[in-house]
Amino acid sequence: MVSIAIFNNKGGVGKTTYLYHLSNLLADAGKKVLMIDCDSQCNLTAYALTDEQISQSWSSSGNSIYQAIKPIATGTGDYIDCAPTFVSNNLYLVPGDIDLSVFEDRLGDTWSSAATQEISLRTQVAIYRYVNFEAQKLSTDFILFDLGPNLGALNRSVLGGCDYFITPLSPDLFSIKGTQNLGNKFVTWNEEWEPILSRWRSKGFEELPIAKPKFLGYVMQQHNLRTNSTGMTQGWKIFGDQVNTAVMENIVSRLTPLHQVVFRDNYCLGAIPNLHSLIPYSLNARKPVYKCTGADGLKGAHISKAKASAQDYSEMVDFLLGLV
Repeated sequence: MVSIAIFNNKGGVGKTTYLYHLSNLLADAGKKVLMIDCDSQCNLTAYALTDEQISQSWSSSGNSIYQAIKPIATGTGDYIDCAPTFVSNNLYLVPGDIDLSVFEDRLGDTWSSAATQEISLRTQVAIYRYVNFEAQKLSTDFILFDLGPNLGALNRSVLGGCDYFITPLSPDLFSIKGTQNLGNKFVTWNEEWEPILSRWRSKGFEELPIAKPKFLGYVMQQHNLRTNSTGMTQGWKIFGDQVNTAVMENIVSRLTPLHQVVFRDNYCLGAIPNLHSLIPYSLNARKPVYKCTGADGLKGAHISKAKASAQDYSEMVDFLLGLV
């Protein structure tokens, strides 16, 4: 079982779309995939489920991520066995919840006491323990986490329980600058997690995360496609050429001493071009773009373009399949 967070502290880089398509392709390849929506904006949940399913997941008897760990968030008990929602063949989802922001406040409040108070520790590892429990029941091959674009307590907790992370980036100045924040924050989180986990391991506490997610690489997203050697417009290429250097300097070099990098010759896992108007059709149909057809409103060249979009992910899917 492999757990991977799709994470960047910058919004608008297509994290949710990337995760949803990757999950579907892994499921199509015969792997059982569990998606976890840990973004209180719930974009992944809206992509995969109907409004009725979402409303049910938020009810007192629902199975959203917040409902599952609500007893821990309120200090009244342990996580609840809330089975994930079946999405399609081999694909499941733990729905997101706007109330997850309430839990983030509790994570922040209990962080400083997590090394000495068991109830605070259980708060920090609540999502990790719940997700592992459900994933094992499903015999899951892959767990993919969708995270919000921030460096707060919730993402620190979730990433601490992941094996790996992938960073979608846009070829722009903000993504390049953002790699500095990512590298610095992962170093800080490593320093903060280590004494907490060491203390509880020495006491024999079980179900502790490793809290050292390894960087698998980055994905270039949302560039404008052109039929030249780079596949980008000249405007996008200006920043696109700088991305790899920034990733190597700000992420790979910072995390290598912490053993939080999967060594590769090239950390670019691939490039996903901007699919423009195909995305709204995909969202409306609650299907990945490559599964959309004329029945979903596509016409003419859009049908063949949608089908061919699966090829943009092929190398990434093969690489991830190699992890299991």
